[in-house]
Amino acid sequence: MYTAEAAHPFLSNDPLARSPTRDAFDFDNYQENTKDTISRSIPGPLKKSQDPNVDIVCTDTADSTTNHHSADATISRDTTKATWSSENSSRAEPSPKVLFQAAGTAPTLNSAHGPDEPCENGISHHRDPAEVSAKLQSVTTEWMSGATKLKHYLNKTNELIVCPGVHDGFSARIAMSIGFDGLYMTGAGTTASRLGMADLGLAQLADMRGNAEMIANLNPYGPPLIADMDTGFGGPLVITEAVNQYIRAGVAGFHIEDQPATKRCGHLSGKTVVPAAEYITRIRAARAAIDYRRADIQLIARTDANQQLGYDECIARLRLARDAGADVGVLEGFKSHDEARRAVRDLAPWPLMLNQVEGGHSPVITVDEAREMGFRIVIFSFATLGAMFVAVKEGLQFLKKEGRVRIRDGSAGEQVIGPKQMFMVCGLEESAAIENAAAGGKGTFKEV
Repeated sequence: MYTAEAAHPFLSNDPLARSPTRDAFDFDNYQENTKDTISRSIPGPLKKSQDPNVDIVCTDTADSTTNHHSADATISRDTTKATWSSENSSRAEPSPKVLFQAAGTAPTLNSAHGPDEPCENGISHHRDPAEVSAKLQSVTTEWMSGATKLKHYLNKTNELIVCPGVHDGFSARIAMSIGFDGLYMTGAGTTASRLGMADLGLAQLADMRGNAEMIANLNPYGPPLIADMDTGFGGPLVITEAVNQYIRAGVAGFHIEDQPATKRCGHLSGKTVVPAAEYITRIRAARAAIDYRRADIQLIARTDANQQLGYDECIARLRLARDAGADVGVLEGFKSHDEARRAVRDLAPWPLMLNQVEGGHSPVITVDEAREMGFRIVIFSFATLGAMFVAVKEGLQFLKKEGRVRIRDGSAGEQVIGPKQMFMVCGLEESAAIENAAAGGKGTFKEV
């Protein structure tokens, strides 16, 4: 899972960092009919292996003097079963040999050692297949796009993905600095921060997509961003365009709901929902748009019917959405812990997302409780918006009363916080390194 923000390529000696790619090996979905795609995507010629346990051998043409210690990147039928995906790539892919070397699995060239002896770099030519697969996994996931990474988390792990709600670049930067597995762009927070309005369906596609694109691209290889898409902003054609824009923006997943266009926050009273048939039309349109672009973005189907129509109708709608192609479901507004636990059981093994809003219409469910219940994603929609509301209000009341500003970090022993500390969270050191490196070490940032 994601633990820290990846270093900028200028700050790393890693060959992958200097030539990053959003592409990734798909370890379980190798198919015979993908060979043509692989041959177009992997540098170097492909040849059919004589080994029945190996499907393809890729030779790096720059290293043509190898002896029996082949430096070829082999793709095993029994272990990695890898394909090379290039749908989201906008940069040159590193060769498979570079990936394998970074994973510690490629032999040294022109070695005279025996087949089971270590090469000059201390790496055996015959590694444990499980170890090789695990190392390749760790190397390739680092440079996955957000959508591919979220898909990987959901399909290849059993981890609970914890996503604090963020509403602007600064709140997103703070969340990334703490090391969360994912982020959630809240529609309520976007409406409040960009428009200064309540969450009553006022934010439109341009508002939501613009905010999501900025947040997702603060670190395209960082924690995946799940974004609110409200009702899809219109009929099937508008939904198709919305999905296309979210994909281009780098969003990892989005949820679309069954409220009418005159919607409101899911934790306000008086909600209504459209007929199930209209809701499923939205899901089908979104699914078709994703499939047409062959994208990994995750489609999350949300229902707000619990307040008006009850639990059974919610489950029926989510089952229809699942059958229409939704990757994840979310039942908004659970009335009890038991209801939340029951929903996971009733829809298993389909993954469910939990929206946790303290002070809303649902009971408080902690991360540990959500994990025990079996949820796969938990979002805390007001995590930063609520904290900002309290902190800003207290700070301005102090200014009004005392005539000065007091900004202190209680977690750092009441340390006074100045511009530098804030800018450090916003990539000050990285920006300084980029300028200095581009100037050949003679940039204006001697220190930050």
